[in-house]
Amino acid sequence: MRPNLNLMKATLTGALGGLLFGFDTVVISGIIDSVVKLYGLSDYGKGWTVAIALIGTVVGSFSAGVVGNKLGSRETLRLTAVLYVVSALGSALAWNWPSLMVFRFIGGLGIGASSVLGPVYIAELAPAKWRGRLVGAFQFNVVFGILVAYTSNYLIRLLHLGATEWRWQVGVAAVPAKLLRMAPWVTPFATNSKVMSRRSRTTGRSGSSRARRTTSSWPSARRSISSSPTRRRPTT
Repeated sequence: MRPNLNLMKATLTGALGGLLFGFDTVVISGIIDSVVKLYGLSDYGKGWTVAIALIGTVVGSFSAGVVGNKLGSRETLRLTAVLYVVSALGSALAWNWPSLMVFRFIGGLGIGASSVLGPVYIAELAPAKWRGRLVGAFQFNVVFGILVAYTSNYLIRLLHLGATEWRWQVGVAAVPAKLLRMAPWVTPFATNSKVMSRRSRTTGRSGSSRARRTTSSWPSARRSISSSPTRRRPTT
């Protein structure tokens, strides 16, 4: 079986999450000096400005599996794109250092979620023969996103935008994030997510029905036990 159009679209959607992963991880390197000067940050504040996105990445990676099981990997990737858009625009429009930290953390949540769900979404749709190669597109795009971030920082710096330069450097991430937001509309729903969602609903209904049957039969069981004659042991 060769990859068809739907499979390639799904692969590009998952891989686009990898590009944003690499971009958002590295883009801080081009703006940190401007942010330190603008907000008068100490070395401690500078370190937290860089690290807060990584903290969000850890939280996002741990929570992505739970949300993915409930909504499916495709729908959760759409929510991840919303996090990227909010982070990019919010960081670009940050009015003080704490607001920048909040939006950086939100971006970290998106990074962590896409690092888990991007490969999962591709793997759920890819046939076994092509699965490794197609999932590898996500890893390639992580590195490509790092390259894009460095290139973007350099090109924006050539424009000599002055005090707003760093805001453009972080805000430009909203463009690929918006593409990731729209891409799942034209990609198929992951089969495994359908099965898991249907199975959880079926399990929930069967479990509740078993509980009702057990609860309703409990009084009759008690009456039968209490009304049964006790047997005496034969005396020797």
